[in-house]
Order: sequence, then C-alpha cells, then structure tokens
Amino acid sequence: LIFDLRSQVFTHIQKQSIAFFTRTQTGALISRINSDVIGAQQAFTSTLSGLISNVLSLILVTITMLILSWQITIVSLLLLPAFIIPTKWVGKKLQGLTRDSFNLNAEMSATMTERFNVSGALLVSLYGNPKSESSTFSARARKVANIGISIALLNRLFFIALTSIAAIATAFAYGVGGHLTINKQISLGTLLAITALLARLYGPLTALSNVRVDVMTALVSFERVFEVLDLEPMVSDKADAKEVDSGGLSIKFDAVRFSYPKAEEISLASLESVAKPETVDSGEVLKGISFEVLPSTMTALVGSSGAGKTTISALLPRLYDVTSGSIKINGIDLRDLQVNSLRSSIGVVTQDAHMFHDTIEANLRYAKVDASESEMEKACQDAQILELINSLPNRFETVVGERGHRLSGGEKQRLAIARLLLKSPRIVILDEATAHLDSENE
Repeated sequence: LIFDLRSQVFTHIQKQSIAFFTRTQTGALISRINSDVIGAQQAFTSTLSGLISNVLSLILVTITMLILSWQITIVSLLLLPAFIIPTKWVGKKLQGLTRDSFNLNAEMSATMTERFNVSGALLVSLYGNPKSESSTFSARARKVANIGISIALLNRLFFIALTSIAAIATAFAYGVGGHLTINKQISLGTLLAITALLARLYGPLTALSNVRVDVMTALVSFERVFEVLDLEPMVSDKADAKEVDSGGLSIKFDAVRFSYPKAEEISLASLESVAKPETVDSGEVLKGISFEVLPSTMTALVGSSGAGKTTISALLPRLYDVTSGSIKINGIDLRDLQVNSLRSSIGVVTQDAHMFHDTIEANLRYAKVDASESEMEKACQDAQILELINSLPNRFETVVGERGHRLSGGEKQRLAIARLLLKSPRIVILDEATAHLDSENE
C-alpha cells in the first residue's frame, strides 16, 4: 500500500503545471508523500489487522453465552449502545487534533526545507537572526507537542470510559447471574463459565471501539493524500494529440494574451496551509503578442524587465496555456500536440540553471540518458567548461552539490548549456543564459 500510494502521489505531482509549484511549499508536498501516506497505511496495518479476529471472537462468545444463559447474555449486551457514544465523540475530537497536527508538521517541514538548503542557510546567516529562527521553530514544535499530549490524554479518557462501561455491564451481569443461581435456574458452574466469558465479550467490544476511532483519524491522512490525487493538471494531452513534425520547425504567436492563473484556479485551496488566497490580481502579462520565427533562424526578444520575455519562453514549451490567441509549431496549435513530444523538441537554459545534488555526469545525462563520454566531452568543449572538468580530480564523477552550489554561477550556466547541447533540441530558448558568464566565455 505504501509503495503504490506514494508512487501514485509522486507521479501525479509530477504531472502538475509549473503554476502548481509556484504556489505550493515543497516541504508541505513532501509531508503529503511521507507522513500522510504512512498515516493512511496505519488504517490497514495496526488497525484493521485485528478487526476480523475481534469480530469472530465477539460472535463466538455471544453464541456460547446465549447457549449457557440467554438472560445473562441479554443483560450483558444492554449497555452495548453505550460504547458508541464515547467512540463518536472521541473520534471527532481526534480527527480535528490529527488534522491540526498534520498541518503543523507540514509547516515545520516547509520551514526546514527552505532553511536547510544552501540558499536558505546563506540568507539566514547574512540577513536573518538564527536565535529568532530557532525560537519560531520551537514555538511550532511546542504546538505539535501540545497536540500530541492532548491526543494522548483523549485516548486515555476514552480507555477509562470504555472500561467503566464494561465494568458496569459486568456488574449487572453478575447480579442477574447470582439471582438465577440462587433460584436454581442455572448452575454455579454455568455462572463461573459465563463470568469467564464476559472478559472475552468486552475485550473485543473495546477493541472494535478503538478500531472505529483509529479509522476516523486515519481518514484524515486519506483525505490529505487524495486532495493531492484529485488535483487536475492544468496542462494535459488531448485524446487525439499529435507528435511534433520531424525536420525544421517554425513558430507562430498569433494574438497571444496571457495572465498567470490564480491560486483558486489551480485548486490549491484544498491544501490548506500550503496555499494562501489571492488578494491582488496579477493582471495581463501579454496583450495580443504576434510574431513568427522561421526554421533555422535566430530571433532575439528585447525589452525591459517584466515585459514578458520569460513568460513567452514558458509558453512555448507549454508550461502554461495561453489565455487567448494561439501558439503554433508548423501550423499546429500547441494544445493539439503531445506535451512530451513538444518538450523533447525544445531545449531551455535560464538564468537560474538548476543542478541536482549529483555528479556532473548525472546532471548531463539528465538530457540524454545513454550519452557516451565522448559526447559529453564534445558538449562540454562547446560550452567552454571541459577544461574546468578535466582539472577536477574526479572529472565527470564530481558531485556539484545541492542546486549546483559547489560551482560558480558562470560554471553552472556553462554546464547547463552543455546539457542543452547534449540534448540537441530543434528549438533552443536561451533566457539570459549567459548572465553569469565573463565576457570572453559569453
């Protein structure tokens, strides 16, 4: 269950649009994949595993008691509805506390994810106050601890309530049994046998009441997991989507208008603390943009900061869909093309070149899995970074660190360009791809 559910959530999150990731906190998503999935599993392992045995035990004991004395059995079961009252009340209380606990844990996970990476740690060190950060985190951790204490106390009260009901029911059964024994309606041996069976009766009843409460709290985990699984990707293939044509490709923007989607449009409100409601409209970024790029040509987009250059570079690989108008490749609307086919034809290098915490080789082969060493060397040579790689003791096996922080900004960009060349796409988008390079390399 853990494997299947976690794999489904991971795969589904990967299908979400870039807009989804700009609105969510990484730590909160990690919490959904890890702790929430494990919480959902508990309903099937520790909780439901004893359900069948307890039900069977309850049935067998009840039948045996009915055979021995139907009068005592009925008296013993009279307080059965009383088990339901604390079960329903405690179940609802625990659901609320569990949901609060998950939300707070997600917030802590998000805080740690943001602070415990190189960029976050650098910002805290240079601008922040480590003592204040620790104090804020401790306050959240204290809230989680307090909720944990409340859950433990509630469980203890629940146990006391169930055992008290069982004790009262047992006392009634003893009274009726004693009366029947005195009046010679049952033998002393029968009374002793029923007395022994009473423990076998109320034990499963108590366990089944606990099962209901545990399932109610486990449902919180299921709800949070399926909130993610129910999110529909903003960008997806049509049923009859086509592959991109082979050969040269032309690009045409026709009266393209675009506004970035709001949080509610990408269904993030259901992720509770992950998303915050929009208060200001981002406005229209592109207003009727039209231009054409012919095959085997180079086009430069020039404009002030915020003019929409990066937005155009995001629309072409269909990271977003246009609000109105159309973008066509070889006369075919992007929305009529298969997303994977489209993106495999496009290579992008941005100002912020991302690298995984892995080797240079692994980061290069992300563009071409079966790339040979000679192909990597050629791409790195053309990107003016092979000399640096050859100077490293482990060459292509050198680990670049999280987000490539062991490399300089210019080195990361050159490695990103090498990765682009290794992919050999038919459409190349360079969005300030040389911003960190020295003039000679640029």
